[in-house]
Formats: sequence, C-alpha cells, structure tokens
Amino acid sequence: MKRKNIRSALLLSLLTIQTAYAHLGTLIGTVFDGNTHLPLRNVTVQLVGLGKATLTDELGRYRFDGLVASPYKVEFSHVGYASLVQEVRITNDQTTHVQTMLTVAPVTLTAVTVSAMKANEQQLISGLDIRLRPITNSQEILRLVPGLFIGQHAGGGKAEQIFLRGFDLDHGTDIRLTVDGMPVNMVSHAHGQGYADLHFVIPELVEGVDFKKGPYTTDKGNLATAGWANFRIRTALDRSFVKVEAGQFDTYRAVAGLNLLGERGKAKNKSAYLASEYSYSNSYFDNPQHFKRVNVLGKYHSHIAENTNLTLTASTFWSKWNHSGQIPDRAVESGQIGWFGSIDPTEGGETSRTNINAQLVTVTPKNHTIKNQFFYSNYNFELYSNFTFFLNDSINGDQIRQKEHRNLFGYNGSYATQTNLGKTIFTTTLGAQYRQDLTHGTELSHTRNRVETLNRIQYGNVNEINAALYADEVVQVSGRFSINAGVRVDYFRSQYEDVLAIPAITTKHVTQAIVSPKLNLYYTFSPRLQLYLNTGKGFHSNDARVVTAQNGREILPGAYGSDLGIILKPFPKLLINAAAWYLWMEQEFVYVGDEGVVEPSGRSRREGLDLSIRYQLTKSLFADVDLNTAHPRSLDAEAGQNYLPLAPVFTSTGGLSVQTQYGLSGSLRYRYMANRPANEDNTVVAQGYFVTDMQVNYTRHTYMLGLSVQNLFNTRWKETQFDTESRLKGEAAPVDEIHFTPGTPFFARLSLTYFW
Repeated sequence: MKRKNIRSALLLSLLTIQTAYAHLGTLIGTVFDGNTHLPLRNVTVQLVGLGKATLTDELGRYRFDGLVASPYKVEFSHVGYASLVQEVRITNDQTTHVQTMLTVAPVTLTAVTVSAMKANEQQLISGLDIRLRPITNSQEILRLVPGLFIGQHAGGGKAEQIFLRGFDLDHGTDIRLTVDGMPVNMVSHAHGQGYADLHFVIPELVEGVDFKKGPYTTDKGNLATAGWANFRIRTALDRSFVKVEAGQFDTYRAVAGLNLLGERGKAKNKSAYLASEYSYSNSYFDNPQHFKRVNVLGKYHSHIAENTNLTLTASTFWSKWNHSGQIPDRAVESGQIGWFGSIDPTEGGETSRTNINAQLVTVTPKNHTIKNQFFYSNYNFELYSNFTFFLNDSINGDQIRQKEHRNLFGYNGSYATQTNLGKTIFTTTLGAQYRQDLTHGTELSHTRNRVETLNRIQYGNVNEINAALYADEVVQVSGRFSINAGVRVDYFRSQYEDVLAIPAITTKHVTQAIVSPKLNLYYTFSPRLQLYLNTGKGFHSNDARVVTAQNGREILPGAYGSDLGIILKPFPKLLINAAAWYLWMEQEFVYVGDEGVVEPSGRSRREGLDLSIRYQLTKSLFADVDLNTAHPRSLDAEAGQNYLPLAPVFTSTGGLSVQTQYGLSGSLRYRYMANRPANEDNTVVAQGYFVTDMQVNYTRHTYMLGLSVQNLFNTRWKETQFDTESRLKGEAAPVDEIHFTPGTPFFARLSLTYFW
C-alpha cells in the first residue's frame, strides 16, 4: 500500500507540474534600430524584477519561456541607444509577439554593464570608442584597437606599418584583419607576408570594430597571434549624404552615400545603398605625391525568408601615388636634403582591389544559427622602392619593383546550437573555412626610374590553399561562471611555380597541418566586475616561396599565449579593462620581400601589461587612456644581443571627447611611443614621439561642419624608422644608421557634410 501511495503521489506531482507548465506563456520579441528598421544584435533584454535576462540573436530576436500569466516590464539596453522599458501582458497557453524600436542616443557610461552572458564576446571598449570618436580618416580605422600603432613610410597609398603588443608587425604578419568577415591580409604577398591594406574601406561607413588581442578565438586562424580585428561596414544608411573636404598641401576629398530604397525599404526591413570616395593630395613632402584614390561600394540587405537574412556587398578600389621613401639621418644633417626631402624621387606605386562578399544568416525555429559566407577579391599591386640607394649598384641605383596580380576566393560557414541542461547552457558551434590564393607574376625586380627592368630577381606564380575545421563550446555553468573551449585544425598547401628556374620552369609544393586548442574562463562577480583567463595556441604561415625553397620547414610555426584580465566598473561612470599577457613564438621566420631573402630569427618571448580606462567626466565630456607595456626578447640569442628590432616597449594613447546636445562634438587626442631598440644589441635607437590631434564637428539636422587637425602642435617626429645600411651617390663606403619617414606636420582640413 505504501508503494502504491508513493507512486500515486509522484504521478500526481508530475501531472500538477505538467499542468502548471501547460498554462505558462511565452514571450518572443524582435528589436530593431529605429532609424534603419534593421534588427539589432546583442541587445540586453531583461524582465524587470525577475532577474531573467538574455541577448538578442543575429536576427534581433529574443525569447522567454515559462512565464506566469501577468503583466511584465521588459527593459532594453544597448550602447549608443536610449534605454527603453516596455510593458507586455502574458496570458496562459499563448505566445506573445512584441516588436521594439530603439532610438540612437548620446552615450552614457552608466548604461554600460559587465555582462555574464556571452562574456567571451564582450566588446565594451570598442563599442564605446566608435560612438564617442567617429572615424574621420583611413588611419583612424586601425587606431580603434587599443594599443595598436601605425606608421606610413611610402606615401598614402601603401599599407601602414603596424605595431602591437611588442611586435613590429610589418604590414600584418601577426595580426588578422577582416572586413565583414572577408580577409584583408594577403599571404605570400610580393611586398611581405600578411600584407594588409585597408584603404579600400571608406571611413565614414565603418559601424564598429570587433577585436581581441592574443590567439584565443577559435574561428580566427592564420596570423591571429598578436590579435585580430574585424571591421563592420554599415548595413544601411539612415540618411543619404554628401561630404567634401579641403586641406593643406593640395588635399581634397569627396564622399557620397545614397540610400537607394528609402522609406519603402524600411517598411520591408530591406536596405540598399551606394557610396563612393575620391581623394587627392600632394602631401607635405618636397616631392609632390600626386596621390589619388577612388572607392566605390554597394551594399544590399534583405530578409529573403522569415528566418533568413541576406547581405551582399560589392566594392572596387584604385590608388596611385609617388612617395619620398625612407631617408638617412646623414643626408638631412648634412643639408643634402630637407626634413621632408627624398633621395630617389621616382619611388611610388599603384594598387587596386575589387571585392564581392555574400553573407547568409539563418536562425531556425529551434534557435539554431546557420551562417554561410562566400567572398572573392581581384587584387593588383605594383610598388617601386629604393631602401639602400647606391649600395648594390653604384651606377643605376638599387630601386626595386614588387608586383603581383591575385585572385582570392573562399568560404566561411558555421552552425551553432544552444542546449539547456538545468541551469547550465551549452552553446556549440561547428565551423568550416576555405581560402585559396592564386597569384600571377609575383615579381621582385631591379629597376631604374620605374620604366626600365635591369634584372628579375624573383618571378613566379603562387597557389596557396588554407582549409580549416573548428569546434567551439561555450558552457554557461551558472549566472556568473562560463567556460569557452575550442579547437581548430588548419591544413595548408603551399605551391610555387618558379618561372625563372633554369633550365626549365619548376613547380614545388608542400603541405602541413596544425592543431590549435583554446581555453577561456570567465567569472562575473557582478555587473561591475569580471575576471577572465584566456589561453590558446595560434600560428602564422610563411611565404610559399620560402617554404617550397626550404622543403617545407617551418610552414606553420606556433604561438602560445595567455591573458589574465579584469573588467571593472567601480563607479557608474568609470570603466577599466586591464590584462597581464604572455606570448611565446616557436619561430619568427619571416620572408623579407624587399630583398628576396629569408630571415629566421628563432624563438621569441613577449610579455606585458595592457590598461584601458574610459571615464565620463560630465554629461557631455569623456576621457580615455590606454597604457601598454611589452618586454620582447629573442630566446636564441645571448643576453644583450637579444632585442627584437623596432618592437615597441611602451605606448600610450588617450584624450578627451565631447558630445553636446547642441550639435557640438569633437576630440583632442594624443599618441605616445617611447624610444625602442632599432637593432639586436640596442646600440641604435628608434626615437619616440608624442603627437596630438584634434577634431571638432558642429552638426545640425541637414548638415555638419568639421575641422580636423593632425599634429596640432607641429611636432617634428619620425613616423617610421629602420636601421639600414645604405650608400649615397658618391660615397666611398656604405653607412649603417637610422633611415626614417618624417611624420605629418601641422595638417588642417575643413569638411562640410549635407544630409537628406
């Protein structure tokens, strides 16, 4: 009888629970941008007073199940948008559907919270920065990554030199850059491995930047050792605009963006726009640059099905310029040339890139997310440089041409699903990636006056494949603690066809695979404090010409890193992000495209501290500062001979930004790089600098006036520096010393933007 009573009680309990749940309601909602009417991702949605919260998905949707019939208050918050509380009534056995429009509002740090949900995707710093100091020129695009410095040393057309976390990254050897998920870096490039030229991006169209320092993200593979950054281009324009700029040194620029669908598109959650840019400048060098750049971009976004978004982007870019190159200290000190002079006035280049990018995102009724992306780029590059002047050829000079034609195509795909087991939430992502680079006529030649080819040093064709599979798991153990573990496997096939080989054309190829595990831990004590530990392995590939010549040695040297960090919000208007980091490189094995040689520099170790602070001083005034230290050393050299040339050891950026309700906005910013070793024994030093920039805008409903000033206090500084051996015409012997490109002097530009 007792057993029957127990069974009856259990059955009654189960029926009671089932009946209770059968009468509970569900809330399903979608959050949109009030201007564009497009879905907003990662909006925080909370049921006020219940402690229940979630984030919107790729389609701007959210869901709450098991709600007792009652009125509820739903709170929505997102950086750069006004917080909103919406009242919703839930009824038994019914699903309530809600649509919410958020309006853009001035940024306030009180609205920023440290979230435990998707802690591994938190982008608090970048979200604030893009709202407070909008990008006004192409250089500012990269500077949105805290601690990242750039330097231009071949006019305005060549990709910038990049410095981050104790790395002289050249033009992208150890940082992975993408635009809307499409790769920017060019592997086995004519000028250098990982060459990343972002000048095909129109600055006014950048909506945000996602980044992470270190090799800790499973879906980021090749070159993501110091870190990665993805630049998001606006999906829609809320208004059409035309912008014209004029400045010193014969600088002119015009930008236009045309909203093609207008209100009709908004009503159907569709958007399409066309944008273009034209730039011209002679710049501040004694040798006029005659710099010209043209950009055209079109973007279309639509809901092609109830649960599917399609985004199509097409763009084309062309640029041509002269440049003054790097000049030796002795030529300036002797008066042979001025600070902005040149030794070889025939240096310069021309480049172009055409892109097609298709992105398809589907969220199934069971909340599974499927992403598919296909991309294609046609790329052309030709650069004339002279780094050593008359060192190797005392009659004709040492000018070189680096040239290539490239077709790049690939695919990124992922499938993500979420499973609840009690209070533990599992988010599983499986992904596949493919990329193939085909170059024609990758060339390094000795030339004269940009018209005569004296000798072809290297000439051939590259066919490089990178295929990868990855699995990533995020386990939300509790409302505070989450674990992110992942692993990726990359396969490379590097092939090089040497057209100059004697007696006949020679084709070589090598293959290699690498496994990269990741493990990240996050503990959120409160909406004001989070600790995290990031660990992982990454890698950078080497030039196909090098690895085929070396019979496959060191194609994919690994990098092992760790970050121990904290996100802290001690006061409502103060946000702090600090991290101690470590990175060990298996091999810094770099192809030097300027000379056509290989420089294996062995193992290395870097460690340092990063600190970012954002503080809201008043309702309209914000302050920010980034402090970054690094201790980079070679592990295979003797003490005192183990410095890593040009690697930054201390950098800082910061400034004040103002946004008023009267239309006045602007910023006053500084950047500082300390002295750093220019060679292995630190006997030659690259001089540090402190430069200040200013931006002021006045905005009304239909127009905006702007003033931009680079190097406000007209500081004389060296933007890029190299310890180079060279010989000037007539010199009896070569000299080894600092060669530099002078930084921008006081440079003012006015702009007028008209909206409609």
